[in-house]
Amino acid sequence: MTSPIAKPWLFSQSNQDPLAATGRPLRWGVIATGRIASLVSRDLALLEDAELYAVSSRGQHTADAFAGEFGFAVAYGDDGGHHGYERLLADDAVDVVYVATPHAQHHRVVLAALRAGKHVLCEKAFTINAREASELIQVAREKKLFLMEAVWSRFLPSMQRAFEIAHSGELGTVQWVTADLGFPAPYSPTARLWAVQDGGGALLDITVYPLLWALGTLGFPQTVSAMGTLNDDGVDAQNALTLGYHHGAQAQLTSSLLAHGPRTATVAGSLGYLQTLGSINNPKKLVVGIGQETPRTEHFEVTGRGYTYELREVTRCVQQGLTESPVMPLEDSLNTMRLFDGVRAQLGVAYPNDAH
Repeated sequence: MTSPIAKPWLFSQSNQDPLAATGRPLRWGVIATGRIASLVSRDLALLEDAELYAVSSRGQHTADAFAGEFGFAVAYGDDGGHHGYERLLADDAVDVVYVATPHAQHHRVVLAALRAGKHVLCEKAFTINAREASELIQVAREKKLFLMEAVWSRFLPSMQRAFEIAHSGELGTVQWVTADLGFPAPYSPTARLWAVQDGGGALLDITVYPLLWALGTLGFPQTVSAMGTLNDDGVDAQNALTLGYHHGAQAQLTSSLLAHGPRTATVAGSLGYLQTLGSINNPKKLVVGIGQETPRTEHFEVTGRGYTYELREVTRCVQQGLTESPVMPLEDSLNTMRLFDGVRAQLGVAYPNDAH
């Protein structure tokens, strides 16, 4: 995890209308029918060259209802002999699938999708651990199929602009970054955010967003120090990470399922600073202050709910025959899971998947 920040973080397509077609239409399959699947499906329907073709769920009634609400042509539920997602993956008409299951199911479902010859967009966190991530990446490369982790914020115009400013030299040398994201989540041992068997906890669910600000401006760190609060189930309810870099820069990142925070990010350089207004995973304003000058504010809006940008990237890549995104390369997902493995070791967090 010692590679410096590189150009792939900057998205050359950022000025393009994310709804405009970039090639032949693709038939999408959506696996799972939870809240994130609903949000992404709504944005997917906006793309000119995306066809909402199939959806799967454990229950046929749930799959039918989801298909009816969002306009999918086919709905697959468990039929006693096969899981709904297995039936979807057996459908030759499906070109690409979006996997929206809980974290702990990602490895199994994505592996099945790749073996079925499908291109895959997998919701973050990519997997439970680096071992699972490495296997998926290996299989995707062997089969020459597209695979990408769905870190939607990475593609947003405001995020791309923030990274562009940080690397333009306008702020000087970036010396420190802070970012926080938190909200009090009602506890239930069976809720996805808290369930050990699902990979619950703040780290795998929301730390990716504060981490984006460090990775997008400073790159992967050389050292990581972690502190956290674990509940009685051994799930991290809150964590604080300090990232260290050989050139002396630092990043402090906080994620919490216990408390509201300002949800801000600051990138501080030798000549000036950048700060977000609006939640760090979808900032609507960037404030840039250089020296003693009056700070300027840059304003941003998103198309749809903001998922359109990552969906455009997946569509474009598949249409062009790419097997991974140059903006969200698989090596970054693998290195993120390695970083999270190290954090979990420091916090004492373990999940059932780790024993497989």
